[in-house]
Amino acid sequence: MTEQIMAVQRMQDYIEGHLEERVTMADLARASLFSPWHSYRLFRQYTGFTPSEYIRRLRLSRSAMLLKKGEHRVLDVALRLGFGSVDGYQRAFQREFGCNPGEYVRAPVPVTLFIPYGVKFRELRKESFEMMDVRNVFVQVIRKPERKVIVKRGISAEDYFPYCEEVGCDVWGLLSSMDSLCGEPVCLWLPARYKKPGTSTYVQGVEAEAGYDGPVPEGFDVISLPAAEYLMFQGEPFQEEDYCEAITAVQEAAGRYDPSLAGYEWDDENPRIQLEPLGSRGYIELRAVRPIQK
Repeated sequence: MTEQIMAVQRMQDYIEGHLEERVTMADLARASLFSPWHSYRLFRQYTGFTPSEYIRRLRLSRSAMLLKKGEHRVLDVALRLGFGSVDGYQRAFQREFGCNPGEYVRAPVPVTLFIPYGVKFRELRKESFEMMDVRNVFVQVIRKPERKVIVKRGISAEDYFPYCEEVGCDVWGLLSSMDSLCGEPVCLWLPARYKKPGTSTYVQGVEAEAGYDGPVPEGFDVISLPAAEYLMFQGEPFQEEDYCEAITAVQEAAGRYDPSLAGYEWDDENPRIQLEPLGSRGYIELRAVRPIQK
């Protein structure tokens, strides 16, 4: 991985850690270890945004999540995230999300949040790697209730990166603004019964109550899933740059696991589920099972 990419990643990390403070180009240059001019050029080259655009969008998305909780006034959020005036913040919020922050507080709707993907992860997926050690994978049985899932379908994707190329990575930002039954968006590999002709196996979405009749973003579908049992495979916490190895370790362990040891067999009629790979908790994947009939 090049030093230029790591310099941009250091700037992204600095912004994330100082989002509620004043961030200058001089600060970012110190983080990147390059000159301010060169830092600016690298940041724009690898993220597609100027530093000020990136910071503004990230602050607006952070503000939306604060407002959605209903615990903060618009004025307090605007000042907390460094906007010079409430009027300026309201105009920026309207341009970004298409609604006024006051309206959003009263009736939160799905909005596309800005998700600042680290540039190093785009390069890591291109690199080959070998599993150097055996990691612990924890397994437990969980039960999911009958529910609906609001999903965005791709075209032919079987996994995450092709899916992003087909539908764009902004889908996750929109899903992150929506309430989910399990507390976060999910990724699913759909069995044939839930697919539409000419659509992907891999989709992203949010789980909702079985009786959900709220808003559905344009271009999304709703599928109904029955109550089902799952084996949840959870790997050890990992360094973010090791996420490819962490995912592979869990998926290989799940592929070798014999569910009959726990009195189950694989249930291929229900989706396989993936949660966002977060180093702090380890990679998590759920595979549907059903009791062995004696």
